Amino acid sequence: MLNENIKTIRKSKGLSQEELAIRLNVVRQTISKWETGLSVPDADLLISLSEVFEIPVSTLLGETIVEAKADDLKAISEKLEVINLQLAHRKAARQKVIHWLFIALCAVIVAILATLIVLNSPYLVWDYSQPETAVIGVVFHAFEWLFVRIAPLVLIGSIVGICLTQKKVL
Repeated sequence: MLNENIKTIRKSKGLSQEELAIRLNVVRQTISKWETGLSVPDADLLISLSEVFEIPVSTLLGETIVEAKADDLKAISEKLEVINLQLAHRKAARQKVIHWLFIALCAVIVAILATLIVLNSPYLVWDYSQPETAVIGVVFHAFEWLFVRIAPLVLIGSIVGICLTQKKVL
C-alpha cells in the first residue's frame, strides 16, 4: 500500500524518480525499491516524503482521517513507539561511532607525540646546503612546531568528548 501511494502521489505531483531522489538526498534506486515494495523508507524519510508531497504522513501510509477511536489511538501510539525506538537506536549508534572516533583521535595524537619524542628533532642535524633537504627540514619543523602547540588542546578536547559520549550506566 505504501509503495503504491508513493508512486501514485509522485506521479500526480509530476515528479520523476530522479527528481524525488534529489529532493530527499537519496539515490534513484532507493525510490524504485520503495515503489516496487522491496524496501520501505525509515521514519525520517517518511517525514521528508510527506513534506515534499505536502501531505500528512498518515495519508502517505494509506490511513484515512476519521474520528479517532480508542483502537486507532492505540495503533498510532504503537507506531510512534516503534519510530521512537528506531530513532533512539540510531542516536545510540551515532554516539558510539563518535565516541570511538574520539578514542582514535587520542591514540593518533599520542602516537605522533611519541614518534616526535623518539625522533628527537632529527632535522636539526641535517645538512641544509641541499635545497631538497632544506625544504623537507622546514616542512618537518613547521609540522612539529604546529603539532606541539595544537595537539594538547585537541587531546584535551578529545578526552572531554570521550567523557561526554560515554554510555551512561544506570
